[in-house]
Amino acid sequence: MSAKSPHRLIAILASSLLPAVLLALCLGTELSSLNDAFVALLGQAENIEQQIIRDIRLPRVILALLVGACLAVCGTASQGLFRNPLADPSLIGVSAGAAMGASLCIVFFYVLFAEVASVAVIAVAAFLGGMLASVLVYRLANNENGTSVAMMLLAGIAVTAFAAAVSSFSEFASSNAQLRRISLWQMGSLAGSSAEQRMGLALVLVLLLVVLQRQAMKLNALLLGESEARHLGVNVQRLKIHVIIAIAAGVGLAVATSGTIGFVGLLVPHIMRLIIGPDHRYLLLASALGGALLLLMADTLARTLFAPSELPVGVITAIMGAPFFLALLRIKRNQLL
Repeated sequence: MSAKSPHRLIAILASSLLPAVLLALCLGTELSSLNDAFVALLGQAENIEQQIIRDIRLPRVILALLVGACLAVCGTASQGLFRNPLADPSLIGVSAGAAMGASLCIVFFYVLFAEVASVAVIAVAAFLGGMLASVLVYRLANNENGTSVAMMLLAGIAVTAFAAAVSSFSEFASSNAQLRRISLWQMGSLAGSSAEQRMGLALVLVLLLVVLQRQAMKLNALLLGESEARHLGVNVQRLKIHVIIAIAAGVGLAVATSGTIGFVGLLVPHIMRLIIGPDHRYLLLASALGGALLLLMADTLARTLFAPSELPVGVITAIMGAPFFLALLRIKRNQLL
């Protein structure tokens, strides 16, 4: 791989954002031309056209970019922390834990906090649920010899099952309105976000990139093994804590705004790593751009395949990601036995 390859890939991904955004703005139940999209963005279109493009599609496009980037960055950090391409927030229970926290908050605390920044309270609950799941999986998978990948996956299955059971209990105890909201989270939806949610997610994404980019060289050292990283001067325990908090924060807020969307954090980092290698200095940014593009394309398909009906975007990402995960398991099966 040449030294310019990571920069070339990042430039290609960044330059692909604008065409993908314009395509997403034009496609939908009502097709629009590029000229209509530009005019609507400038606020010079007819009221109906402007409302469709600027007030309905554009917020959804922005949310897809932010959530996709956030999930992919968290997936990259998970794989770097566990030193395995199978590590993904949804596979090790973090997404399920975040969904559990959000579900409990909606059912049992939403009435109490409805008048005081309910979105922020639900996001905090999702963060705490994701943090609890990540810490539990890490504790179970970690031993004196390092992190066991097999234990990590088994612990993730157990945590996911427990979180799903708690979420099911929340559904049982919920009202019709609460049940609908929980169901939308479980399937994944990018519709109906507020400006505050998008701004909060954008802020968290920037903080994620800044914090994890500062840890990039340490994550590179961790790839050699925990003992080797310690010999290189890396405080491995502190690094793990920082990365786990970052993953829980990113996944928690993403779940709070868009629901459980699987496989983005698995698919994108692995593909980026195959192209440019494991150097986290480039991998984090490349994964963020790739995740944004992937989820934007998935959401565009979800809106247009069966228009005017709309598929949950989590269904599209699962259809795209499940075959890839099965192929990856086949390749890695000897390591899991």
